[in-house]
Amino acid sequence: MPQLVVLGAQATCSFGVAPASLAVLPAGQLMQGGGALLATVMDHAPMTNLATFGMCTTQSNPAVAAATSAALGTPTPAPCIPATSSPWSPGSATVTIGGKAALTSDSTCNCAYGGVISITNPGQTTVTTG
Repeated sequence: MPQLVVLGAQATCSFGVAPASLAVLPAGQLMQGGGALLATVMDHAPMTNLATFGMCTTQSNPAVAAATSAALGTPTPAPCIPATSSPWSPGSATVTIGGKAALTSDSTCNCAYGGVISITNPGQTTVTTG
């Protein structure tokens, strides 16, 4: 059963080399029993909710393509700057926060460069979507 995701949850990108912590802004959010802010499917803003995943490895990222070209075709990662434009999906069908679906541990988010961002640690272990 999927778990609700909270501030500080860990996420990874299929083209990133390091995990990132999920930031949840306090405006309009609720806290779960342990005091952590609950995330919603709308917590997907690059560099606001999702920090860098270290280095990006996909050639569809213009920075990676340029670095690879400069290295005469040797695949060369470049700094990751997530490029998300759509919410996490699917989110909770039963829990909403301020009219938005709560983010669940089975949700994913897509990067414009082709990466799939997923939750690897929801940040808590007690609250499920029931």
